[in-house]
Amino acid sequence: MTTLVTQGFTPPLRLADFRLAAFDMDSTLINIECIDEIAAAAGKKKEVAAITEAAMRGEITDFKDSLRRRLTLLKGVPVSALEQVLKERLQFNPGARELCAALKAAGLKLVLVSGGFTFFTRFVAAELGMDYVRSNELEIVDGQLTGGLVLQAWGEICDGEEKRRMLLQCAAEIGALPSQCIAVGDGANDLPMMGAAGLSVAFHAKPKVREQAMVAINEGGLDRLFEVLR
Repeated sequence: MTTLVTQGFTPPLRLADFRLAAFDMDSTLINIECIDEIAAAAGKKKEVAAITEAAMRGEITDFKDSLRRRLTLLKGVPVSALEQVLKERLQFNPGARELCAALKAAGLKLVLVSGGFTFFTRFVAAELGMDYVRSNELEIVDGQLTGGLVLQAWGEICDGEEKRRMLLQCAAEIGALPSQCIAVGDGANDLPMMGAAGLSVAFHAKPKVREQAMVAINEGGLDRLFEVLR
């Protein structure tokens, strides 16, 4: 397969035509699925990872249900396991820092929208200079995960539809059109926001996502996007 595939447009596009870029986190900006690594620390990686993989491929279509099922398996996991994942396992994917820095320098607003957790998105958002963040907050009582989530002002679970809503809401807030937005992801729950954006980018993505994206980066780093964006 070609390492970078484009469809539905003729490269290059003008970076100046875009005003906002929204990113998934797990397996897109960073190298891991945080929930799988938390599960590994708890000795339950196999069960949790199997559900994650099926959800990412789009075989489990109800992301909220799949997330609740995985969280139930993590009940009782200590917060120290999350700290261990952040310190020892989480790394930025190649090109993530470079791409975000270049987009910010060009005046774009950056949005982090994740079906993952605030424990990790706070760190990633601060490192990459994100302007907006939306993700799920793990409920922690007495230093342990309860297996549930904290209800936030916008809702409880950031799924595909919530990612799409967040992209459109942030765009409206800065007076940008959906066509002036870039959406980058790798899993099935990124498809709604990718479908709403003017430029959709699949990064080392599941087949279903690669097929529907305007740009598919199948090898190399996120900064390869600049091969089609000038």
